[in-house]
Amino acid sequence: MGRLSRAQLQARNRDKVLTAARQEFAERGFRGAKIDLIADRAGFTRGAVYSNFPGKRALYFAVLADLAEQGPRVPPPEAVRDGREALAALARAWLARLPLPDEPESARLTRDLHPEILAEERTRRPYAQLLKLDAILLGLALERLEGASGRRVRLAGTVLAALHGARQLSAAAPGFVEPFDVVGVCERLAGLDLGDWWPVLPWIPAVRAVDEAWAAPYAKDLLSGGPARLDRDGVVAVLGLNRLEAVEEAVRAGSPVTAILVTGDPDELAPLARLVVAELSACLREAFPPAAWPDVRIVVDQGELAAAVGLAEPSDDTELALRICGGRVVLRAEGRGACHVAASAQDDQAVTAVVTPTGSQ
Repeated sequence: MGRLSRAQLQARNRDKVLTAARQEFAERGFRGAKIDLIADRAGFTRGAVYSNFPGKRALYFAVLADLAEQGPRVPPPEAVRDGREALAALARAWLARLPLPDEPESARLTRDLHPEILAEERTRRPYAQLLKLDAILLGLALERLEGASGRRVRLAGTVLAALHGARQLSAAAPGFVEPFDVVGVCERLAGLDLGDWWPVLPWIPAVRAVDEAWAAPYAKDLLSGGPARLDRDGVVAVLGLNRLEAVEEAVRAGSPVTAILVTGDPDELAPLARLVVAELSACLREAFPPAAWPDVRIVVDQGELAAAVGLAEPSDDTELALRICGGRVVLRAEGRGACHVAASAQDDQAVTAVVTPTGSQ
């Protein structure tokens, strides 16, 4: 075997740190875990661990994100008749991933997730937007499955609130949550009419026609597990984490969307974004047939996509949309409403939404 390249060696060392950290978090929980002990398990120095991850919380989020993305792939259902069946299946898939009272290591691994998210505003606000994105994805799946003319995003948010509440109570009060009751509640929520509607907001972004080359980088779609196809005609929308709701603004304009999620704190918030999306995506794939999956692609950017769209200093409030046609950028829109304007420019075009990090270069 030849010598590993620098990139290969870094990837191998990172994997060793993640494996050691997973073992440490499972045995001691996040609060009890020590970086020195993780370093010993991995066979590295403390400094080597910090060269891969700037802190324990960044490492913790990365461990959970990897677990969510590497979970077992269950074939999608061949036929689901309606939203009741789909939501019941989604709830079963979600609850099956919760640790059982007699699985202490699994419980210790995940029980500190929400306390760490709640610890600071810089994690709470992006997390709220990530959950809204999950509600959009689930709502779109319900609409496609049922051929619904009305919006189902508020209903989806209610279902997710019940499921997240069940997870937190499972950690705080083991044995209290009755899974069959939670499944029944989610199933019955399918018939709830919340009077949902989609407001057209009066945003006026800056728009200009351009003629620029577009070299689309490869990106993996977290929703389907396949390629995101950034080379197709459509719109590339660059969004800071505070503007994830703009994905729906593109969808409601009649376009499919690919959302690439990134944050200004890629060490901590990028894995958190991967975790939130991967958890829902796995359950969606188990509960909804492929024909009902939302025509949305989700990718986490590590900075290369921001560079590809020519954005030097994105922020969490960034909203930039590019219209792609024939391999070239033909329109750039920037500011609130950019996604909607770019997606509406040509109704027969596709949309790609990219979520970018604050401070990425």
